[in-house]
Amino acid sequence: MDGAQLTLENQPEFFGEYEAALANLDAAKDGWARSSLAERIGLLTQMKHTIMQVAKDWAETSARNKGLSAGTPVAGEEWITGPYATMAGVNGLLHTLSQMPGKAFADKLRKRELPTGQLAVQVLPASFWDHLLFSGVRAEAWMLKGVTRDNLKDHAATAYDQPEAERKGKVALVLGAGNVTAITPLDVMQKLIVENQVVILKMNPINDYLTDHYKIAMKPLIDAGALRIVRGDAAGGAYLSDHPLVEELHITGSDKTHDAIVWGVGQEGESNRKQGTPRNPRRITSELGSVSPTIVVPGPWSAADIRYQAEHIATMKLHNSGHNCIACQALIMPGGWDLGSRLMHEVRQVATRSTRPTWYPGTGQRLQTHCQHGGAVRKVGRGDAAPPLVISDLAGHSHNRENEVFGPALGTVELDAPDPETYLRAAIAYANDALWGTLGANILIHPRTISKIGKARFELIVAELKYGTIAVNAWCGMGFLITTCPWGAYPGHTPDDIQSGSGTVHNTFMLENTERVVLRAPWRPFPRGLLSLQFTLLPRPPFFITNKRQHKIGRALTEFQYKPNWRRLPGILCNALLG
Repeated sequence: MDGAQLTLENQPEFFGEYEAALANLDAAKDGWARSSLAERIGLLTQMKHTIMQVAKDWAETSARNKGLSAGTPVAGEEWITGPYATMAGVNGLLHTLSQMPGKAFADKLRKRELPTGQLAVQVLPASFWDHLLFSGVRAEAWMLKGVTRDNLKDHAATAYDQPEAERKGKVALVLGAGNVTAITPLDVMQKLIVENQVVILKMNPINDYLTDHYKIAMKPLIDAGALRIVRGDAAGGAYLSDHPLVEELHITGSDKTHDAIVWGVGQEGESNRKQGTPRNPRRITSELGSVSPTIVVPGPWSAADIRYQAEHIATMKLHNSGHNCIACQALIMPGGWDLGSRLMHEVRQVATRSTRPTWYPGTGQRLQTHCQHGGAVRKVGRGDAAPPLVISDLAGHSHNRENEVFGPALGTVELDAPDPETYLRAAIAYANDALWGTLGANILIHPRTISKIGKARFELIVAELKYGTIAVNAWCGMGFLITTCPWGAYPGHTPDDIQSGSGTVHNTFMLENTERVVLRAPWRPFPRGLLSLQFTLLPRPPFFITNKRQHKIGRALTEFQYKPNWRRLPGILCNALLG
């Protein structure tokens, strides 16, 4: 049955499937919570085989339904953000589970104290293979104050602290995401493996064409009685969210959907919110997007730097047609910078080469509304199949600062830049105070500019940026793909002001009480980086919209995650160099 056909008239039979699934899960929840490490390792090992069994059709089906032709470079996005990221997540969990006794995995993580006094835990590179495949890229989880080297194990994998025989399970509802296909299985594994909860997964109608693929990919978990996958529309989601057997929920989607579940809709929702009486008091974790900023810091950028970072910015915006929760929507520029106009010219030039169509429902209306609230709007043509990239003015236009567009629209604002540090602090304050959400932010800054500010001082400044993932000379979307990174909003949001959500997912080292992830990547790619002593083997990243071998790299990386082997590396590196 197509998701669009799931109407109120034919829901009763569908609700019967929900009831049966929930009854089975409720009976199985304690058994799952008490399952041994060996059993879980066995199931995840099997799952690697079932993912690989369906990976090609998964990626190609997703590409077709998003208006792409299989075998084209841009279709590689569906390999990387689908089977590859899922397989990487399984591998990360296998690594942690294999070292769970005594939480030995935590002993092997590199740690340092930050200038803020917080503990930073390196989550990438975490293996020899990471050094090769993510050459020069580093990711750290910055822990909340109070977490130290000595007590880190008290803040990791706490679901495994209780003896297996004493554990009690829960039934969790996962409401599947409709945009990026790895989100759904990664969310499921968060509940199953990290939190010891069985899962009823309700597919999103937007991509429920992958239901059968997920049932194959996650068959070991289904056969173990720990997972049921069902379909349904908003009415189905509401039914499940209120069901007495559902004890916890996780949603990746819209803050409006979250609020409807927690508070209700219309006058009921407004009244409940005012009175502080949620209609749904269950624990709800969520990832709800943001108006994500990219801060461009002035410095001694070369012509090649401008061209490369223009590709970077265009990718942050147009990857997956802009249908990403951390697509750049606010480009913060230094006023009066002599290279600013040249950078924007290059961004527009790159955008003209990105002809991927939009496909997410409601994009046309959202773009129209964005234009109406965007001041002097400039449209950059991208061919007949794709709508133009809309570049608008954020200054004085609060609507576009407070609403995620989820499509190819980019707002820009210029701030005074008497010097790089003063400007960077002002840009961070703008991102914190003027933009909705706290999921991900990016800073593009020349290494010499960091040196002038001072590395310790720069980290203190970065600590002022209240986002769950901060990418320095990288896109925070890498924090999604690197599943060792905790992924979620900056902590502290409450149900009545949820912003980008609550809790984290992915996080295969099972770290808790994390504040943010900070990613760093080389300023220049290989081989240019070698001339400035930036030791990286990475040429143009495979997720760049300009990468000509993305489809080949995506498949090769998935196969490598399936069976890491030296013999697979030359093909990956060759395609990376040619991309």
